[in-house]
Amino acid sequence: MAVASSKGLFDFKPAGKVDDDIIEWTNNNRSPEEQAIWGKYHDLATQHTDDTEVDDQILEAYRDACKLGRKKFLTFPEYQEAAKKVDTREIAVPTSHDGDFEVPVFIYTPKSLVGNPKNPAYIYAHGGGVNAAAASDLKPALDFLAVQCGVVVFNVDYRLAPETKSPNNVKDFYKVIKHVSCNSESLGIDPGKICIAGDSGGGFICLGAMVMLAQRDEGNLVKLAIPSQPMVDDYSFGDPLCMTIEERWDHLKRRKAYQFIAYDLTSQWKCPLMFPGKASDELLAKFPATVIDTREFDMFITETSRLAARLRRAGRLLELIVIPGAVHFVSAVPHLECSKLWIQTLKRCLQEYLLS
Repeated sequence: MAVASSKGLFDFKPAGKVDDDIIEWTNNNRSPEEQAIWGKYHDLATQHTDDTEVDDQILEAYRDACKLGRKKFLTFPEYQEAAKKVDTREIAVPTSHDGDFEVPVFIYTPKSLVGNPKNPAYIYAHGGGVNAAAASDLKPALDFLAVQCGVVVFNVDYRLAPETKSPNNVKDFYKVIKHVSCNSESLGIDPGKICIAGDSGGGFICLGAMVMLAQRDEGNLVKLAIPSQPMVDDYSFGDPLCMTIEERWDHLKRRKAYQFIAYDLTSQWKCPLMFPGKASDELLAKFPATVIDTREFDMFITETSRLAARLRRAGRLLELIVIPGAVHFVSAVPHLECSKLWIQTLKRCLQEYLLS
């Protein structure tokens, strides 16, 4: 595979501190109920226990917290306005790798693109640590993305852990990529302009699908991959003294998330479908051309940066984007300055590396 040619579009200067408007918004927009449920989740997940009853409580608290937090998406006027400019439909992609299951996929097409025979595709995996949330939760944000960036979004409702174990969640997403590629004409998609993406746990799903594409010499099916703020490897199992503040705060919760995801963490420890950052150099060289997108104070900043360095050496990295002053997932709040910077950055990325 030819070396990916970077245009060197982005080199943001670190802010050295979290943006003031992020701190203000966080302090003013978490209800007592939301603070209580996130606090419960943190307290439970940071216990050193293998008690299955506690695990059930952790999962319930995390899912409740995600559901409560994402209700805010419905209130943002930017998202409400974008929803008026998008046509929505749903398809189901049949799979058999973990029983017979049809993966729900929500398609958001800007009305300005309806009827075009060859639109660019943005196939997306939502965040939530692979343990929580649903694709439909992200519809408001993805409507906005579709309109701003001029792409057709395929929002994939892959199955969650622990009910579905790795790598079957990744395989759900991979099957959707194959479906879009093989049925591009009927879907109104240009098969040469397919982008795959995902945030946080969805970034893990996206990276896992990139591993599968590489293993099958199918990296050419995807023109661009954008894993954003992704879970990458087993860094959270290391010494917290080496970690940033955000990594240290979150590392025990990440360990628990991976225990939920794995069917057997010990036997899967070296598997790149469990930890995509453990993909060999040979596999990385077969990845689609990649833009890695993260935040200056993201809880996965170290593992993400390390993967970017390996991809650069393998000739597959187009850009490493680090949004200054930002924390994990805050770009979902559209009126914040870092969010405005991020959507313009993504728009330029897609324009230069997908649409051109």
